[in-house]
Amino acid sequence: MGQILDGKKISAEVYADIRRRCEILAKKGVKPGLATVLVGDDPASHVYVGQKIKKCRENGLESIHCPLPADISQSDLLTKVQELNRNPQVHGMIVQLPLPKHIDPEPIIQAIDPKKDADGLHPLNQGLLGRLKNWSEISKSGIPLSCTPFGVIYMLLHEKITVSGKNAVVLGRSTLVGKPVAQLLLSLDATVTIAHSRTVNIADVCRKADILVAALGQKEFVKGDWVKAGAVVIDVGISRTESGLKGDVDFAAVSKVASWITPVPGGVGAMTVAMLLQNTVSLSEYH
Repeated sequence: MGQILDGKKISAEVYADIRRRCEILAKKGVKPGLATVLVGDDPASHVYVGQKIKKCRENGLESIHCPLPADISQSDLLTKVQELNRNPQVHGMIVQLPLPKHIDPEPIIQAIDPKKDADGLHPLNQGLLGRLKNWSEISKSGIPLSCTPFGVIYMLLHEKITVSGKNAVVLGRSTLVGKPVAQLLLSLDATVTIAHSRTVNIADVCRKADILVAALGQKEFVKGDWVKAGAVVIDVGISRTESGLKGDVDFAAVSKVASWITPVPGGVGAMTVAMLLQNTVSLSEYH
């Protein structure tokens, strides 16, 4: 049975460090502020933003919440983002995705000041990430990292799991998870393969992985016989089913062969909000 990569436990340590750093900043008259922009009334988005607001209040950050109507125009949303860019109390900002269909998300993300990009999604920050050679350079750069990939890497480093020289396979090529987590694994000297919906013999590709990151959004896609004995399996996927939340990995089967595995829930998801707050505090320290 594989050991559990416990996101709840590891995130609790991240929050403890965030509280310590906020106390130091308070002595300098700084309170890290996270602005959350929520357009419309998507139920899942309300839950996610609610968690972010709660964690800010629990850990010493200022939560600046901006609920906006679902029928807001593109230009009015851009105006709101620019207003938050100018607000000195805002050190980090996120615009909760998905946005309503009449809004093009790309200009909105690009309008966020890269120095307040708590989600690590601005193309300038993503481009800078691609230019840095290794994890040491990334850590020193102050660039905010996409929160879920950052959480994945943090868990691996926390448990001292060897990444250098290992074969890592990432299932999924999204801008949000797949591509940035592949870049971060590469920065830790893994040999990285990105597999996706057009990959031929995807099960065979998975079997070569020492580290397998599943980020496809298809419930229990990865089967037990797809995983090499002793592999580290990181399940980023989350699907709501009648029997509860499920990941991209068949946990019951894969946990019998993996050396480490993240549960769903309680794995990567628990880390994502922690890394959002970590980014916000870091941005308030750097700028």
